[in-house]
Amino acid sequence: MEVKPLATRVILVRHGESTFNVEGRVQGHLDKSTLTERGLADARQVGSVLKDIAFDAIYCSPLQRAGQTAATLKQEMTAGPYPVPSIQVLDGLIEIGLPLWEGMTFTEVKANFPEQYQCWNTAPDQLCMELPDQAQPFYPVPALYEQAQRLWQDLLAKHANQTLLLVGHSGINRALLSTALGLTSDRYQRLQQANCNISVLNFPDGLQQKPQLETLNVTDHLGLPLPKWWRHYRSLRLILVRHGETEWNRRGQFQGQIDVPLNDNGRQQGQQAADFLKDVPIDFAISSSLARPKETAELILKHHPQVSLDLSEPLWEISHGTWEGCLESEIEIRYPGELERWRTMPEALQMPEGENLQQVWDRAIAAWEDIVATALATGKPEQTGLVVAHDAINKVILCHVAGLGPEYFWCFKQGNGAVSVIDFDAEGQPILQAMNITTHLAGGILDRTAAGAL
Repeated sequence: MEVKPLATRVILVRHGESTFNVEGRVQGHLDKSTLTERGLADARQVGSVLKDIAFDAIYCSPLQRAGQTAATLKQEMTAGPYPVPSIQVLDGLIEIGLPLWEGMTFTEVKANFPEQYQCWNTAPDQLCMELPDQAQPFYPVPALYEQAQRLWQDLLAKHANQTLLLVGHSGINRALLSTALGLTSDRYQRLQQANCNISVLNFPDGLQQKPQLETLNVTDHLGLPLPKWWRHYRSLRLILVRHGETEWNRRGQFQGQIDVPLNDNGRQQGQQAADFLKDVPIDFAISSSLARPKETAELILKHHPQVSLDLSEPLWEISHGTWEGCLESEIEIRYPGELERWRTMPEALQMPEGENLQQVWDRAIAAWEDIVATALATGKPEQTGLVVAHDAINKVILCHVAGLGPEYFWCFKQGNGAVSVIDFDAEGQPILQAMNITTHLAGGILDRTAAGAL
């Protein structure tokens, strides 16, 4: 059965592999590349995954590589139980314009525009192109972010409480994700988008409230459980996992630092995560020392017997103080209005006799940065580490990696047994490769794990 959307649901897909992708050429607005056979096959896989979701509208970029992708996946979706809407071409989904580079290989760009190429990789928002037919300098990334903001304003006003499919490109999809989450254009490289990946955004009230990123850059349907390393980030990969379900998660009972074990479903989720990651080389592993993440980590490491598990108290879940052991209904009676403050202004709430979010932030990020620094200090190439923790801890880490503050805490979903992937370059700069992968738990692209309390 389909999971009903949280108000407006938007599913973003990047086009399939193109001829220019294979040749290593800059595409931008240039409309000369078409899908390869692999690109077409991957688009069919996307359609197979999405066919059980009822869409109200499908939009695609005017460029042919996106149009081919949309048409191919739509054909596959006709085998599903729901009518498939017609594809509408939307100019706002066109890829980032890079007029001086389009058609060139990246090797040629690096040779002919060395300073600009460096800027593209390190400070993309500052990349400037002097165009002969324009009096003002052109800044491609800020222009793309303005384009994305206009698109959200138009689409969300038109499609309240509906489910949309958008087929675009790496650049525009990243700008859409970034502007929805409140990321500025200097964070353009922080979110990755692979060919034919799937990302899911939920908007509870258009642009009036912060959205929830349900999943990011999922590629499991393409035979890639985890996205490939990005070319500039091949030093360290951290796989961040939330523990499996507990009985208190299932009941919606706040557990915090009470040491609740996994239930049977949680152990199954831990085993599913273990099977999902069994072929991924793991060099080291760290877990919160509470029972539920520790048991989840131990299940995963059964496929990696050479890896020892280090335990960390700073990765413990947030202390809910006197809320711990309570259901939401009980908290509302004892502390009227405080649950709503927690849902809408988490950074402003002090848990009675417990922690506030800044305290959790300080200890979790210190532990996270220590993990990164320790791994990078070894100098080993392409290390992969496993970190298993809790809902609040993982949300804090994901906010930090993306460059967002505690007020964005609820923007990142973390299902029980979900997997996220963060890559680092040699200087310790992160990129969020994938987030909240749950395809190994219940099938399908949507997170079907229990909501549960923290």
